[in-house]
Amino acid sequence: MNGNGTVFIKGNHAIVEAALDAGCRFYAGYPITPQNEIPEYMSKRMPEEKGVFIQAESELISINMVFGAATTGARAMTTSSSPGMSLMQEGISYMAGAELPGVLVNVMRGGPGLGNISPSQSDYYQAVKPGHGDFHMITLAPSNLQEMYDYTFDAFDLADKYRNPVMILTDGLLGQMMESMDMKHDRKPLYPDAKKEWALTGAVGRKGQRIVSLLMDPGVLEAHNIKLGKKWKTMIENERKYELFNVNEETQYLIVAFGSMARISKGAMKLMKDLKIGLFRPITVWPYPYEELKKAAAGVKKVFVFEMNQGQMLDDVKIGLEGSKPVEFFGRAGGGVPMPEELCDFINKNK
Repeated sequence: MNGNGTVFIKGNHAIVEAALDAGCRFYAGYPITPQNEIPEYMSKRMPEEKGVFIQAESELISINMVFGAATTGARAMTTSSSPGMSLMQEGISYMAGAELPGVLVNVMRGGPGLGNISPSQSDYYQAVKPGHGDFHMITLAPSNLQEMYDYTFDAFDLADKYRNPVMILTDGLLGQMMESMDMKHDRKPLYPDAKKEWALTGAVGRKGQRIVSLLMDPGVLEAHNIKLGKKWKTMIENERKYELFNVNEETQYLIVAFGSMARISKGAMKLMKDLKIGLFRPITVWPYPYEELKKAAAGVKKVFVFEMNQGQMLDDVKIGLEGSKPVEFFGRAGGGVPMPEELCDFINKNK
């Protein structure tokens, strides 16, 4: 694909194009449905961009290869789906502890266990409360293919900005669907020429250095955590993203949904013209836009939370609302994808 313009593309392919446009030149991954088109397509496109593509032996190896590439200052990426992302949790924590940038994409499938290959949102907890050791990562949840492209590009800039892994949390529905979107091959990455003084590029002419997350001397790890905590606070202050749809002073009911479920919720809203319903969609599910949610819900009678799980983001909604509004939850689990009519029925029965 050359130049800009509107293209008809699959979601998983949009992620690849965005990564390459953002300067990603190292990819390591392992096949798992429904994200298989990402490594398949990347294996073709990455060599064309003179980058490195590796199909690793497993997800464990993939994340550690990304760790290694990131230590050299390269823009590096891996992708997987649900159980594969579980296997990467240790490596992700190591990257956060070592302050290494990298982009991770989770194309969610049904679970728990091996589950199935249908779309789901059952990894929300894992994404917003990841791994071991008291760390965070910005997590972006697109709801259409344009956002799959745009937020993947953003993720590389955010990873470099904060020297931290960043996640794109999507699912098999968005990964497999095709729709039109605008390519932005002339968009320039932020910090393209910034010298990464911390990167391991050889010690000729300068003092040698190491990148580690093992800090054994008394008090050193605590001081490191305090330093990292300031980073998390800066992310919370500056990186919250959300969408308001049909939210105004006349809104009677508010839907809160993310990703594919927000997309389906908009379809339900079109069918319920007799009710004044708005949608609050968190785009960053971490940091979660708590204050913005409470403000959006200030004038409504009730809040409806819709997810493709059994109620995970629901916890964050309740934290944000602080008991100020009654909340009703509807979810489909194990790869169940609701139709807009199901959401309409639920609202009518519980309004």
